[in-house]
Amino acid sequence: MEFETVIGLEIHAQLATQSKLFCGCSTEFGRAPNTNTCPVCLGLPGVLPVLNRKAVEFAVRLGLATHCSIRMDSQFARKNYFYPDLPKAYQISQYDRPICENGWLDILVEGARKRIGITRIHMEEDAGKLVHDGADPQASYVDLNRAGIPLVEIVSEPDLASPEEARLYMEKIHSLVTYLGVSHGDMEKGNLRADANISLRPQGSTELGTRTETKNINSFRFVQAALDYEISRQREELLDGNKIVQETRLYDSLSKATYSMRSKEEAHDYRYFPEPDLPVVTLDEAWVESIRESLPELPDAKFERFQSEFGLSAYDAQVLVADRATAEFFEAVVAAGADAKRAANWVSVELAAHINTDKTRVTDLKFPPAYLAEMIAMIEKGELSSKMAKTVFDVLYESGQAPAEIVKEKGLSQVSDVGELEGIVDKIIADSPGQVEQYRSGKDKVLGFFVGQVMKATRGQANPAVVNELLKKKLA
Repeated sequence: MEFETVIGLEIHAQLATQSKLFCGCSTEFGRAPNTNTCPVCLGLPGVLPVLNRKAVEFAVRLGLATHCSIRMDSQFARKNYFYPDLPKAYQISQYDRPICENGWLDILVEGARKRIGITRIHMEEDAGKLVHDGADPQASYVDLNRAGIPLVEIVSEPDLASPEEARLYMEKIHSLVTYLGVSHGDMEKGNLRADANISLRPQGSTELGTRTETKNINSFRFVQAALDYEISRQREELLDGNKIVQETRLYDSLSKATYSMRSKEEAHDYRYFPEPDLPVVTLDEAWVESIRESLPELPDAKFERFQSEFGLSAYDAQVLVADRATAEFFEAVVAAGADAKRAANWVSVELAAHINTDKTRVTDLKFPPAYLAEMIAMIEKGELSSKMAKTVFDVLYESGQAPAEIVKEKGLSQVSDVGELEGIVDKIIADSPGQVEQYRSGKDKVLGFFVGQVMKATRGQANPAVVNELLKKKLA
């Protein structure tokens, strides 16, 4: 029996505010446990939450960028459940009146656009964190620094048909929230994480199968791997005649498998009711429009422009626009006079490789875009070979020195002067009568021997194009 995969993602993005959603506590990451807390986020009796205006603005920005309808009178609710990392025994979230609804975004699947529906985007506070690395293996240690951190939950329609599409969609959401500045998107710090819902159904069926939810996946690679595993697991169960149990699961990146965490709760288990301590969130039309007007150029628009304005391929444009800082750096290199296609290659290949290795960001670079443009100009003038340029770039990346200074210090300038090279070529030809005879008898590959000898004599600094032209002329 052939099966069809149905996937929906619920992505939690931490909003880039300086204070929590309902109190003034800091959102700074990495502080000592339970130091970013106060009576409000600890849920002590007699306190009242006050909504963070900047969090609302960020939620509206994201809703507008994902083509959602913005609800002008959204409402918070109490979502009741009992875990040690939620001291007041309920989470303030949004339920039946979310701030954003009925949106969409497009992903590129094998070069074709696919539209993924967004059911809703709602605001909520994060829970605390349970830590299990203490001296007592039976104990859970509670850190409430994260309790009350502002989140948006982006709930997709079940429009994703494969683990790869789920990864592409999660990457697109990450790109969007960082472009907008609404989230730092640092997945290692839990700024962005996904709950992946998946079910299988017989090919051609319109009925949804029983779904499982894999919680808190904080990596693009892991979301694809977890879903790959679930497809295999659920398919085996169904082919064996077993029923899929609706449950919440976790993904173990070491074993590359999911495992059961608990049975899946339904909405009625949470006993939602309107939050009595917070008024309805009433938005002003003019304020929403001012947010719309402040939106930056978004990835899709930039993707189209990079192709039309700079003549880039769809692949190069897609790589460059995935990160706003990278796209802006590329444009600054071009604005400084570099050829767009050469600049795209250096930014998306060499620069990206260095950044990925060091786990840094474009914003951390020690050199300005104009330096990369200067280096590209030196290549185009024949002053640097491609091999030399990579050496120059390595030093440029590490030190931030100007390319001209690096070339001078390292003695890397390429020799393109015909007069200077002619004497070297003449001597090598005179010293190699046997190879000259072979070449003139039709063995063209011997030309490589002569090129190698010239490069050796010039310590690799001779311009290969000039050397080839000189040799062919002299050996003819």
